[in-house]
Amino acid sequence: MNGLIALLGRLEGPQTVGRGPAFWTLFAIVLAFACAYPLFADGYTVGNTVYFFVWVFIALSLCLIWGYGGALSFGQTAFFGIAGYGYGVLTINFEAADGFTLVALLLSIAIAALFALLLGYFMFFGRISGVFLGIVTLAVTLMLERFMAQTAGPEWHIGTARLNGFNGMSAMPPITIPWPGEDIVLFADIGLYYFVLALLVLVYLGLRILMNSAFGNVIVAIRENPERAEMLGYDIRKYQLVTFVIGAALAGLSGVLYTAWGQYITPSSMGMTAAALPLIWVAVGGRSDLTSTLIGTLLVLAGFQALTIYGSQYALVVMGVLLVLTVLIAPNGLVLTAMNLVSRLATRGKRGDG
Repeated sequence: MNGLIALLGRLEGPQTVGRGPAFWTLFAIVLAFACAYPLFADGYTVGNTVYFFVWVFIALSLCLIWGYGGALSFGQTAFFGIAGYGYGVLTINFEAADGFTLVALLLSIAIAALFALLLGYFMFFGRISGVFLGIVTLAVTLMLERFMAQTAGPEWHIGTARLNGFNGMSAMPPITIPWPGEDIVLFADIGLYYFVLALLVLVYLGLRILMNSAFGNVIVAIRENPERAEMLGYDIRKYQLVTFVIGAALAGLSGVLYTAWGQYITPSSMGMTAAALPLIWVAVGGRSDLTSTLIGTLLVLAGFQALTIYGSQYALVVMGVLLVLTVLIAPNGLVLTAMNLVSRLATRGKRGDG
């Protein structure tokens, strides 16, 4: 019991914004609204909201690696694609009987995490850091995208699953939960919405606990001054590697959920544009805080989708301008800057009342 209380106590701490009854009351209200949302929205809108939620996981993964760990990675879409293709290959070959899609979800995430473990080992234990880490992860991402794009011939298959080159894989089964009498099939509607929402809440709260633990404090210390952290006796390579693998697993979860949502995956999900967009979401929200990253990602995604109605090329230009303005005006992130401003104003108001 004491251990559980201590664990829950780490939901608040120096590494995350938001604490006290006011914050958690607001959190409960937002969560209640999210739970009730499908009751007064049409099926298309609910499915579109699932699409937004799916991308939050990859944003949180980059927030963990870049914002807290200080390692700029362009490899999140690589892990996204690896897990997405892994889910497609597994489910096409073994189908959805007996809840195998849940097993495929876990195996696909594990494959992405294992790939990150191997890549991260050579990077961090090879003392690659700074801009060179970004170059290596970008090179790996583009290499995977180019490789998958040329797998169009009939010889490119794994079992009965054809990779299909630029066209990508399709017709993989959605996530299916075994249930007495009849399995629950989570198509891109209310069922998948609640499934992804539950995962999002668990991941968000879990990351808050992780970053406010001793592990999280060490990661931030490494970001601020790696030499000092090493002098204190920490093997910074191991901490960086673990952070990188956790982030890859979250990006892999995003890839699996995206594939299950749309029942397809293409090499373009690992392209240059796909690799750059999560950086914009995280930078605009505020890379050093989970809550601001979550809010910022949802806001930017909504704006991006609205802009694509008038042409995707304009949407990408606006995203680039937004990133430049963020760096110039609010380098800590527009959402995080706004949250800090509201917090200061609230604090002044309480002092004035006192």
